[in-house]
Parts: sequence; C-alpha cells; structure tokens
Amino acid sequence: MSITETIRNAFVPVHREGWPFIAAFFVVALILGYFSTSLFWIALILTGWCAYFFRDPQRVTPVDDGLVVSPADGVVSAVGPATPPAELGLGAREMLRISVFMNVFSCHVNRSPVRGRITRIEHRPGKFLNAELDKASSENERNGLVIESPSGVVACVQIAGLVARRIVCWTGAGSNIGAGERFGLIRFGSRVDVFLPLDATSRVSVGQTAVAGETVIAVFGGDAATPLVRVS
Repeated sequence: MSITETIRNAFVPVHREGWPFIAAFFVVALILGYFSTSLFWIALILTGWCAYFFRDPQRVTPVDDGLVVSPADGVVSAVGPATPPAELGLGAREMLRISVFMNVFSCHVNRSPVRGRITRIEHRPGKFLNAELDKASSENERNGLVIESPSGVVACVQIAGLVARRIVCWTGAGSNIGAGERFGLIRFGSRVDVFLPLDATSRVSVGQTAVAGETVIAVFGGDAATPLVRVS
C-alpha cells in the first residue's frame, strides 16, 4: 500500500454539510478556553465528535439490480409489512418495510438503496419522537423519495428523531440515481425506512448492524448471484 493510500484510509473525509458546525464547535472551544482550560478540552473533544459525526467514508456498493442496499449506517430496527406514507402516493396497500436506526455515533450520510429514476420527493413536517419507536414512521418529520427501479417501485424515507432537527436532501424529482449514491443526511440521530414490493425478500433481521451502500438488506425475486461491486 502506498503512502497516499495509507493517509487516505487513516483520514475519512468530512462532508461539506458538516464544516459550519465543526467551525462553530471550535470557536466555542476557543472562547471557553479563555476562561477555563478544562472547558477548552471538553469543547475540543466535542469538536472532534462533530467532525466524526459528519464523516463521509468511501463505500463499495454491489452492482446488481436484484439487490437492495442499506440507505444508512446503523441498526436494523424493524422488518415487516407496513403502509408507506400517504404523501408518497403509493396507495394504502402494505409493502415490505426495512428500517435502519442511526444513533449520534453513526455516519449520517444517506445513500440510495437501488438504482433508478426519482419520480417524487415529499417533505412532511411532524414531531420529533424517538426514531426507534414504530409510530415515528407516521408522526415524525420526514422526507420521502419514490424511486422507479428496474425491479419495481421503491420508497426511501428519511425520518427525523429525538435529537435530529434537520433533514437534508440534495437530489430532486426527475433525477437518475445509482445504488449507493449519496442523496442526503439527517443531523444528529435519526432513521431511514425503505419500502419495497412484497415479493422482495429481506436479507437482514432486527438488531443487525447495516452499512450504508454496502450491506444487502433485501433481494428482488429470490436469491441473487454473487454481485459485482463499484466504489463510491
């Protein structure tokens, strides 16, 4: 391994959305340091945590339209049938829902679970309940994407949580998106739900740790062959 590759692996990039927050934490650390050395070090540690929170590591995504990859880093908190949010226009029939909960130490950059065309994006104001609760899917503030994939319609819903107060989505309706491609983030603890056709088969269970853009959480139409991968 070259020196350049070693350095790249040791220092994970920080997403541009995080720099204003990191700078604010650092300025507060300097101000507190004027009054107390102890407070300075505490604030400096929090600055380091903020940089860690906004990390944006490289991921290796399976290239196979029969696979669904995790949209978020975190723990699978729910797997089963559920009705998608009404504002997405997918009807009242149940779909297979797989939820991934992100705590404040998870990487919060969200990635598309499938390849396809984004046909709809809807934001809905709401509450800020604990995102681990099942009712958070219907009551919390959220932002949903509907993706027309080669294997069917998929919805990906960013859900704000108890601490999270800001959902960021930098893609738009009508755009094409690749599996594992970055499309947004949620600041400071939250959850992402993926809604799939009922004929999709889950490949994860509640309590399992998932990695955004890498962990295969479901397959369309049964077993899939060993996939190719791409780096993003």
